[in-house]
Amino acid sequence: MDATNAIFYIVVLIMSVVIHEVSHGFMAEYFGDKTARHAGRLTLNPLPHLDLFGSVLLPAILFFSNAPFLLGWAKPVPYNPDNLSNKKWGTIAVASAGILANFAIAIIFGIIIRLSISFALPEGFYFITSIIVLINLALGIFNLIPIPPLDGSKILFSFLPYSFSSLMYKFEQYSLILLLVFIVFFSQYLYPILAFLFRLLTGLAI
Repeated sequence: MDATNAIFYIVVLIMSVVIHEVSHGFMAEYFGDKTARHAGRLTLNPLPHLDLFGSVLLPAILFFSNAPFLLGWAKPVPYNPDNLSNKKWGTIAVASAGILANFAIAIIFGIIIRLSISFALPEGFYFITSIIVLINLALGIFNLIPIPPLDGSKILFSFLPYSFSSLMYKFEQYSLILLLVFIVFFSQYLYPILAFLFRLLTGLAI
């Protein structure tokens, strides 16, 4: 991947994680919590959402280490679960909103690619749309992993009895370490899933 392509990857990645986080905020607001709005985080302007490690350093590290795909995250949009009209299902809905937003983007652009194949459009068009599909699929799959602070952990622990709350707190204490261990040693196992879903949506191979 050359520098120009890497910059484009990172721009798409940043905008995709911003949409992911804003979706959390809007879903929380739907359930009655306006914390994200009061914090000025219901905006597509990427600057309030950027996280030094997740939005800049991690994508750069993955790029320079020739990782098969780029991953990252933005600063979590704040919300107060105590303000939700339904704490359990509201928490699940808020956690799921970002994942569903990424999958929705991937599906929409996957359909666009499939519908446009017969028109023989320039290769640049397929490059751009394929990257959008690829990154949003990767973000959706990645965030399903039940490791704090990823959304999968919030979904999982919302279904577990209250007695597991102390276990979740312990997991959150070591969340960054656990996340880095997963990225370094286990993220390659996500690639076959990513490749399968990409082919399913677009009809193209990675």
